[in-house]
Amino acid sequence: MSLNALYTLFGGLGLFIYGMKIMGEGLEKAAGDRLKYLLELLTRNRLIGVLVGAVVTAIIQSSSATTVMVVGLVNAGIMDLPQAIGVIMGANIGTTMTAQLIAFKLTDIALPAIGLGTLIITFGRNKTQRYIGQVVLGFGLLFFGMQTMETALKPLAKMPEFVNFVANFSKTPLLGVLAGFLTTGLVQSSSATIGILQALASQGIVDISIALPILFGDNIGTCVTALLSSIGTNITARRAAVFHLTFNVIGTIIFLFILPWVQIIVTLASSDPVRQIANAHTFFNITNTIIQLPFAFLLAKLVTTLIPGQPDIIERGLKYIDDRLLETPSIAFTQVKKEIARMGNLSLEILRDSINVFLDYSEQRDKLVKEKETVINDLAGEITRYLAMLSRTPLSDDEYNSITDLVSTVNDMERVGDHAINILELAEYKNEHQLPFSNIAIKELTEMSSKVQETFDLAVYSFLHWDKPSAEKIVKHEEEIDMMEEKLRLNHIKRLNEGSCNPSSGVVFLDLLTNLERVGDHSFNIASYVLDIDKNYKNLSR
Repeated sequence: MSLNALYTLFGGLGLFIYGMKIMGEGLEKAAGDRLKYLLELLTRNRLIGVLVGAVVTAIIQSSSATTVMVVGLVNAGIMDLPQAIGVIMGANIGTTMTAQLIAFKLTDIALPAIGLGTLIITFGRNKTQRYIGQVVLGFGLLFFGMQTMETALKPLAKMPEFVNFVANFSKTPLLGVLAGFLTTGLVQSSSATIGILQALASQGIVDISIALPILFGDNIGTCVTALLSSIGTNITARRAAVFHLTFNVIGTIIFLFILPWVQIIVTLASSDPVRQIANAHTFFNITNTIIQLPFAFLLAKLVTTLIPGQPDIIERGLKYIDDRLLETPSIAFTQVKKEIARMGNLSLEILRDSINVFLDYSEQRDKLVKEKETVINDLAGEITRYLAMLSRTPLSDDEYNSITDLVSTVNDMERVGDHAINILELAEYKNEHQLPFSNIAIKELTEMSSKVQETFDLAVYSFLHWDKPSAEKIVKHEEEIDMMEEKLRLNHIKRLNEGSCNPSSGVVFLDLLTNLERVGDHSFNIASYVLDIDKNYKNLSR
């Protein structure tokens, strides 16, 4: 193969991948957030999940993109592993659409499509029209890239060495599987690998017996993207990525055993070698899904064994309250207090986690804290809305007068979550700039953070149980926190004057003290509602 032909092949492959990319992006943008919503909404049933996965992948033209999206949703706690399994299976089916499209041999309209797509993008009056133009342009580039690859590969048909090498894949299927895996893993696109196969088939270089093992390896190679995207995610998200790999490996093993029969079925369906490859790809993925779907729960157990550990489960949404409870206001009032306390415990959890991340940085725990903080924000909004509705129901005078305090408590607990995020940002800055902290400074921070966590934990307890003795302890603790902050600031200034403290580290240290002290203030505020005192003066009413 000449250097010029190699350049042409490389350029054709680039056009193919880019065309497929922008076509998928255009379709995805035209659909807006509906695709993600579809995934979230319609995956409760595994069978429907398969259908949704297939449709979404057919639209965005990438099983890898769908799987990465699924990994992200699982990592965020929006989707669990059983739901993800169905979508991933469906994604493998949806990705066959590209090969089927190529088999129609629409290369003659490639250049007109490029021209038309460019015109629509240039003169489109709105975003939707420009997205459609992007789809048409991508379509044209895809087929022009295919045509370019076919031209580049034509000389290979006259090279006996290459033809004999490729023929070995039918004699040694495992070699073909390995070739498909490596090629797809390298270009990060199963459709691109199949496109190359179809281009080779169009020149009479490969037949279905050679293509089949490569197709199987191609499906394994497409898992690389999802595996890479799962790095740094939670356990469940990593399990989803490993399931994608396991699913395709098992499918490949099954089909290697029935390879001759698969070849016969595909050959009978069409005599066109390009169409045969497209049909084989579709047949493999549909049949593999049909075979393995009934055993999805066993596969889930398998990946759980492969990736051991307890998943970090983030409970999203409301747990204790429901609009129907408003028919019984007294019960609704009790339940909303439980929901607020649950929110408070979550704020305490991320406060503790953010401090731990500061002391010992972990990117995974960093992401988890941020995800939990979004849950707190959502809860704060939902609880406040519920309290507004509750205030319009027939409550006792005491309950009605308490609504304002409940709203204020929600705000205080939400603010604790904000301070936790502030601490997290300080941790990120400290890690990014490799700021040193002395053992003394770490010891001081640990002591103060422990006191603050203990105080806020008491605040949540005193609120839930309306426990005045606990609230009185908080008042004393908060005074101790204020004195502790003042003392630690003086200690820091002393270290700074002695030259034993890095100035940048010192700024972070002081910011951290401020955030911890503010958490103490919010704890006091919650105690003031329980004790019925003026939170602005920090004095018990006698």
